[in-house]
Amino acid sequence: MIVFLLKIIYFCQPIRMEKKRVLLGMSGGTDSSVAAMLLQEAGYEVTGVTFRFYDSEGFEEHLEDARRLASRLNIPHIIYDARRLFRERIVSYFIHEYLSARTPVPCTLCNNELKWPLLAKIADEMGIYWVSTGHYVRKVFLDGSYFIAPAADRDKDQTFFLWGLKQDILERMLLPMGDWTKSEVRAYAAKRGFERAATKKDSLGVCFCPMDYRSFLLREVSPELLLGKGRFVDESGDFLGWHEGYPFYTIGQRRGLGIHLNRPVFVKELRKETNEVVLAPLSSLYKNEMLLKDWNIVDDARLLHRDDVIVKIRYRKQANRCTVSRTEENHLHVQLHEPLESIASGQAAAFYDEAGLLLGGGIIV
Repeated sequence: MIVFLLKIIYFCQPIRMEKKRVLLGMSGGTDSSVAAMLLQEAGYEVTGVTFRFYDSEGFEEHLEDARRLASRLNIPHIIYDARRLFRERIVSYFIHEYLSARTPVPCTLCNNELKWPLLAKIADEMGIYWVSTGHYVRKVFLDGSYFIAPAADRDKDQTFFLWGLKQDILERMLLPMGDWTKSEVRAYAAKRGFERAATKKDSLGVCFCPMDYRSFLLREVSPELLLGKGRFVDESGDFLGWHEGYPFYTIGQRRGLGIHLNRPVFVKELRKETNEVVLAPLSSLYKNEMLLKDWNIVDDARLLHRDDVIVKIRYRKQANRCTVSRTEENHLHVQLHEPLESIASGQAAAFYDEAGLLLGGGIIV
């Protein structure tokens, strides 16, 4: 119990103590439930908000879990219907990217452009300063700027999704889960008597289509927009076989191609105009550079023209050293120190220093 109390004290040390109200995003899951407990124990006046982003099986159960927890903790709880916003900003974008032969990053877009800004907007309307969620990240203040830092539980670390947040949001964020591991969180919830919160399964994948995005596209998109059967070709343009339509394939894909050759092949390129999918050996998928749009940098001096920056294009994998500069077209040019495979247009790239501090990021073009 001493360890738990020390963690509560630690994450609250840098806060502005005169502002003790916080709006907490509550999904009904383990992490946001424990975040509510920790914030309350730390002396905050917590208000919980559960967003209804889309209609899904199990939402009412999660909503009831959030309500029940709020009631037990004696904190106010509201439901915010954001289905129209979510459809316009996230679902439509998700569909459009696949139809444009790009690979979307809906969780990154949602966190940076919808979830956190919406939390801040609602908090402003309620006269609340602090905003919080159950994200496994930490926050630090260095040389006049706020940075997102990696969580104690590196397996749960979610910094990759938050590179687009600006200082006005970062300043207001409380992140009680950053110094906890998932096993400690479950143990803490059980010790407090919240067995249901302690044993809930983690959510996986994209929230509104947790299984195969292809089934989602078939359900949501008119058949004529999916184009149907097209040609698999090699790098020389020679015909290899037939595919189901370019939106159903992603750069770097090997499994599920539905074609059997006497050698391993991967998706190298998607050609929207001709509905062709280019297959190639893995060696052909390596690149030495990439360009980013819609980028965000916390501090130019920590990122640009340095040789010790680390870039990731996957949530958990592929940490590579690089040098970053701006182009005349206002893109970020990323020069990789070692070739990297399966760089996909539409995906995100996040930058870190050697200590794991999140320096910024952007969308690959």
